[in-house]
Amino acid sequence: MNSLSHILQRIDSKKQDYALYDFKQTENNALTIFFDLAQEFDSFEDFCCLCVAIPKGFFDLEAKLYLIDPKTNDLSLIAATEDAKDQLHRPPLYEIVPDKNLFYTSTKHLVLIIRGKAMFIDQLPFKTKDNILGLLEVYPTDDLGSHGELFLEKYANRIGYNIHNKFMIEKNIEHLKFIRSLVADIEHNVIAPNIIYKLFLNHLRKKIEKNIALEKDIIICAERASDDRDFHKKILSELHEINIGLMEELQNIEKHYKNMSLFLETLFRRSHFDKGRFTLLTKKCYMNRDVVQPQLERFLDRFQGMGISVNYQSSGIPEQETISVVDIGLIAQVYANLFSNALKYTEEIITETGEKKKSISYGHEILRDYFGPGNDGIKYNVFSTGPHIPPEEREKIFEDEYRGSNALNRPGIGHGLAFIKVAVELHGGIAGYEPTQYGNNFFLILPR
Repeated sequence: MNSLSHILQRIDSKKQDYALYDFKQTENNALTIFFDLAQEFDSFEDFCCLCVAIPKGFFDLEAKLYLIDPKTNDLSLIAATEDAKDQLHRPPLYEIVPDKNLFYTSTKHLVLIIRGKAMFIDQLPFKTKDNILGLLEVYPTDDLGSHGELFLEKYANRIGYNIHNKFMIEKNIEHLKFIRSLVADIEHNVIAPNIIYKLFLNHLRKKIEKNIALEKDIIICAERASDDRDFHKKILSELHEINIGLMEELQNIEKHYKNMSLFLETLFRRSHFDKGRFTLLTKKCYMNRDVVQPQLERFLDRFQGMGISVNYQSSGIPEQETISVVDIGLIAQVYANLFSNALKYTEEIITETGEKKKSISYGHEILRDYFGPGNDGIKYNVFSTGPHIPPEEREKIFEDEYRGSNALNRPGIGHGLAFIKVAVELHGGIAGYEPTQYGNNFFLILPR
């Protein structure tokens, strides 16, 4: 009831304010229609056009709307009643007076400062000073007067509240999209690979069971006080072999645990959830040693089991000359996805000489000045033999949930390549595909 009492007091206060404003019927209609259409138009572009259309449609005032660009944190022109295509996304040509709600430019244009909600300003997807979200510039102002200034000031306030809400909605939508994508990443890169633990544990269980059986044999042998040295040697040899096997399985589990820990720590990084997108935690590394080889080792047994040979394509560039600054956890998952796809889609081909070949290869090469003069790129490749991806599908394969015609009878959710594209582009790089002789090459190009 205290809330209701407070709200009733605010209503009375607003009634008094509006009595003092003494808005004309046209001005009240302008505010009402603005609120109605602000709810009706879903696109942000339409809403921005509405903001400048109200002064034009009701008062024959030209208008320009400047808003903070979330990518640059700078004001830029978003919408205008007059043709301003050559000015769009450019900053205003005048200085802001932040301690005022309105001011006039040297050309007698009225500028109204659009502010957001002070209590929630830190939740916006960009930084701003003095709660400023944008500017509404109107002209000509010859017949405006103080009453017209007051109305436009209040109108700018309404724009600010609506824009703040729309920014928050956009941010929440992006958060939800990111979380949905992150769930797919976890399923693809953590949950599915984690099934291999069952294989390791089954191997470990069989070796332990054999060890237990040997233990029983040793007990029986001891009870008989047998002097059969060959029998003892056989048991000790088998026991030694089993122990080696147990140690190998333990090392497999430890490697898998280390890799899964890296993926989990990367995917559940708190900054991802704070920003609603992947954030980078970069460090210098040797890509082949620190990223590629650990992932390749996870797949080697399975490649061999599928009859797939693995080759390293050396570009003649020493490893120590290809240090990259990357988020190791994210790029490791990029290679995990590439090797996983290679395992599923590598097929046997026949070369021009009649040789049967079923293989993958990986490597890197330097692309001089790829990112501009003096800015080399490093192209990392993972090639696999098999039929080319159809031309009409090549533009789509990096889209989330898209699965090519060759993948419909194979397990997967169509997320691996989409993740690769996002992770590589976050590093300022490019992910791509190219058909080559005998197969398909997937690559990522990162700044050197």
